[in-house]
Amino acid sequence: MKRMLLLLLLVGNILSGTSAWAGTRSGVVTVEVDLSAQEQGEEAKLWLPYPVSDEDQLVSSINVTGDYGESGVYTDRVNGTPMLYARWDKSAKSRKLTFSFAVERQEVLRRELPQREKPWNKADFAPYLAATSLGPVDGEVKKLSDSITKGKKTVLEKAGAIYDWTCENTYRDPATRGCGKGDVCYLLRKPGGKCTDISSVFVALCRAAGVPAREIFGIRLGKKEMEDITSWQHCWAEFFLPGYGWVPVDPADVRKAMLMEKLGLKDPKTIEYRAYFWGGIDPYRVKLAVGRDLILNPPQAGAPLNTFGYPYAEVGGKVLDFYEPKSFVYRISYREK
Repeated sequence: MKRMLLLLLLVGNILSGTSAWAGTRSGVVTVEVDLSAQEQGEEAKLWLPYPVSDEDQLVSSINVTGDYGESGVYTDRVNGTPMLYARWDKSAKSRKLTFSFAVERQEVLRRELPQREKPWNKADFAPYLAATSLGPVDGEVKKLSDSITKGKKTVLEKAGAIYDWTCENTYRDPATRGCGKGDVCYLLRKPGGKCTDISSVFVALCRAAGVPAREIFGIRLGKKEMEDITSWQHCWAEFFLPGYGWVPVDPADVRKAMLMEKLGLKDPKTIEYRAYFWGGIDPYRVKLAVGRDLILNPPQAGAPLNTFGYPYAEVGGKVLDFYEPKSFVYRISYREK
């Protein structure tokens, strides 16, 4: 009943013209990488998230230029996440690459969610019910998930209870580096972080409750004609509703709005945000990748990649810090189309 009231409020606001977002957003994203200042005399390798079209976004006009010795588009073997790979020989003095693509992104509104659950086989969704290195589904996570979902019978009821708990018990911490690591056990002790942290809490609690869920890694699109979006990476979540499909949720953007607009949990605007981001996401974002603990293709020398929302590079087998774009060096820009 509480969720139905929230959705009715949201629908009323949309009909009255108070929805904050347009239905679509189109533009060109350009990623410029220059590894020339990194250690010379060593082989350099670069992997970039490579967006593709789906029912919510249309990717076109892809262009890749540079002085690399080898390049290709591949996917990882577990998640099927696409990536652009480039390599420079040890003798290369200049290591530059520019990758651009046009994207038209749709606002996503999954509102008429079926209350009656259809039969489904958990084995079909095993990867989305499994633990990750930073997202266990047993121990304290399982105990908390069980308490949140007590008395809930269906996937929809359990996901809704976990979404409500996540919105009410996490908070955005601006001091968090990048999008956060998504270390769920740490976050249960100190539930403050950014989008990967908050989304990962939701996903781990869902999986522990038997609800298939996953993180989606992307980057926000600018709202102005031209913008530098180098540090605009964003992570949200999805859960699978049997008989319906994947449903997006973004409790992290609820908590971000609460922080930026100084809102309390009972503020009417908070209630509206919570209703919107349950099954809805704005069009000012593009999906780049899915999956945790990624083995890239070709495989990286470093450890499995916790998340793949940023450029990743190795020079002489040493991993560059993708949280420091100025020293890496890369720049990501957006131009309105």
